[in-house]
Amino acid sequence: MKTRTTVLYDVPGPRARRRNLLYTLLFVVGVALVVWWVVASLVDKNQLDWAKWAPFFTDPRVWTTYLLPALQNTVIAAALAMVIALPLGAFLGIARLSDHTWVRSFAGTVVEFFRAIPVLILMLFANAAYSEFTDVSPENRPLYAVVTGLVLYNASVLAEVVRAGILALPAGQTDAAKAIGMRKGQTMTHVLLPQSVTAMLPALVSQLVVIVKDTALGGAMLGFSELLASVRPMSANYGANTIASFTVVAVVFVILNLLLTTFAAWLEGRLRRGRKSTGAVVGADAVEELAVPGEHPPTGGGERP
Repeated sequence: MKTRTTVLYDVPGPRARRRNLLYTLLFVVGVALVVWWVVASLVDKNQLDWAKWAPFFTDPRVWTTYLLPALQNTVIAAALAMVIALPLGAFLGIARLSDHTWVRSFAGTVVEFFRAIPVLILMLFANAAYSEFTDVSPENRPLYAVVTGLVLYNASVLAEVVRAGILALPAGQTDAAKAIGMRKGQTMTHVLLPQSVTAMLPALVSQLVVIVKDTALGGAMLGFSELLASVRPMSANYGANTIASFTVVAVVFVILNLLLTTFAAWLEGRLRRGRKSTGAVVGADAVEELAVPGEHPPTGGGERP
């Protein structure tokens, strides 16, 4: 029988399929044993008793007093960091592609510097700076420090994502834009960035998920009242249910990030469908509008000089 092939690999034959099935069964059995061991250990320690989990299902005060306010703080910090870091990262990424050496060098230095420092250290430095040099109140200082640290670090990472996404486009895109008289800025905003957004979206979403998770660092070190920081008061006021509290907080984080990735997947699909359904055709009026003043755009017909 002739073996079918794909672009990436050969379709496995009968022996390979049996071997893969065996590996799959072994993996499933191994995972099941680990799950069984974890559950048995929790049962031995009485961590699965209903009394330790009941407050999250029967007492609304757990949510209204601890979880929902903490979730609100997490969303506020993450949203502020995203809103500031995305345009700042795009600006730094484009600046690294500048024709001017001093712009390119300055942007590269900023990106490499803040990308090399752990985000927790940036938060601690920001908290100390707000304490020494500003009039920010102690109540708002943790939020400011968390957002500042997240913006500085993630904007640097996003700058590299933007730069890589633009450089991944075929050089013919830039050549075509130059051929119709577009300036460099017009080429970037009208041709390169719109096409690279779809390719960059998975990496951008991954970094946004990192922003949401890294808000927990502020709760651990700066006293920021986010989701993870709500575990200690819940455990103190509702008995020794630390594992239950951590589990509920982890589930909330999973749901929050799942909503973010689901929205991003929907947006990516919409962008791809929009690009397939609409042709990127530049009309004569648009060419004249985008052309460099003093230059005449090329025409499709006419006599050669």
